[in-house]
Amino acid sequence: MLHEDPICAVSTPPGRGAIAMIRVSGSGAVALCEPLLRFPRRRRLSSLAPNETRFARFLDHGEVLDEVMVTVYHPPHSYTGEEMLEITCHGSTYIQRRMLELLTARGIRPARPGEFTERAFLNGRMDLARAEAVADVIAAESAAAHRLAMAQLSGRLSLRIRDLRTQLLHFASLIELELDFGEEDVEFADRDELARLAGDLSATLHRLADTFREGKLLKDGIPVAIAGPPNTGKSTLLNALLQEERAIVSEIPGTTRDFIEDRVTLDGYLFRFVDTAGLREHTSDTIERIGIERSYQKIREAAIILLLNEGNDDLETIRTRTREVAKMLDKEHQHLVVVINKWDIVPAEKRQELEKGLSREDVPVLFISALKEENLDRLKETLKEQAGLQSLGEGDLLITNLRHQQALLQAAEDIDRVVAGLHVGLSSDLVALDLRQAIHHLGEITGEITTDEILGNIFKNFCIGK
Repeated sequence: MLHEDPICAVSTPPGRGAIAMIRVSGSGAVALCEPLLRFPRRRRLSSLAPNETRFARFLDHGEVLDEVMVTVYHPPHSYTGEEMLEITCHGSTYIQRRMLELLTARGIRPARPGEFTERAFLNGRMDLARAEAVADVIAAESAAAHRLAMAQLSGRLSLRIRDLRTQLLHFASLIELELDFGEEDVEFADRDELARLAGDLSATLHRLADTFREGKLLKDGIPVAIAGPPNTGKSTLLNALLQEERAIVSEIPGTTRDFIEDRVTLDGYLFRFVDTAGLREHTSDTIERIGIERSYQKIREAAIILLLNEGNDDLETIRTRTREVAKMLDKEHQHLVVVINKWDIVPAEKRQELEKGLSREDVPVLFISALKEENLDRLKETLKEQAGLQSLGEGDLLITNLRHQQALLQAAEDIDRVVAGLHVGLSSDLVALDLRQAIHHLGEITGEITTDEILGNIFKNFCIGK
């Protein structure tokens, strides 16, 4: 898949802006662009020093199309590892389109999505895990997602994978060396040491793979379902959390007939809040019934469920409602928070009854006023606690990519077979086969082992120009 033909693309977001940047990369890129650029004092593009930025005029059949800034990068010290130019022009959509037309007329073809980063990988400028992190950095919507993407881009995951792979390669080479001396019954690899190492590696691989759920939540946002009966203030709470009138608030039951979703960042973490249709058993409205069914679906998909109740609801009604929702949840991966809303209008005697009665529940219980935004800070802290965010350290390595998780799990299965084989005295050739499989799967993460199909699937999801 190693291509050197010159490519070009607009690398800034589509549309009109103050400035735009066009990238050109590939063999002969400088020579092909030279006739299109006129520099002061008759300087030539080919005379620019590496990483030098100069003012120039971009020509359209001898006429000035735009005044630009041009930066030249020489191989291998460019993003792609090839000859590369970055042309910064005014952000007019006409100028951008016309420049691309003139470049393609010179034999520079339009780049495919992610082709610049793909070439950086193929030319050894970064490994595959770091290349994938480029897309994550661009897509990051919160400080937490950005931190995870930058950790991967810096090579932390790659270093960890290479360390594990090196250990496996060492023992695989010793076992395969034994196969060369099979008739002499020579044993180079200490079986007890190999079993211990394999057990430790298996545990490490499983731990890394298990971080995928937390990593994906931080990357994509933590889904929170705001559920409860009609008129308990779900839409009011969503609006208070978002600090905007996102959902319609009405005293008429059944106003929210479908779920409403929006995002908000709390202390650097992205939460995806879903305001669901009010839960009730009987309704004659067909559309509302469909909305209620979707509400239950969103509850099953959420990581955290905020079950809203009115402060004037009966204690036993709240308890029964809590138990019914709790039965639906996966206790290992979903967390329920009971919220008593409209607390500001609850009489003192009723308050005491609810506080005492609900203190026996084995889920967090909060008393708020969504309308007056009372105790929302405590609600936000509870959300972070239930998501497990406070237990995450700055140095924690989390997997955010499904492809990486699958490769880790496959490698762990291979290592588990090695451990089992060593315990039953499996022959060296079969143990070596499982070790090689584990090495192969780890290599897929960083790109030591890869295929055109894997690369195609990864880079087709990138934006054009990156």
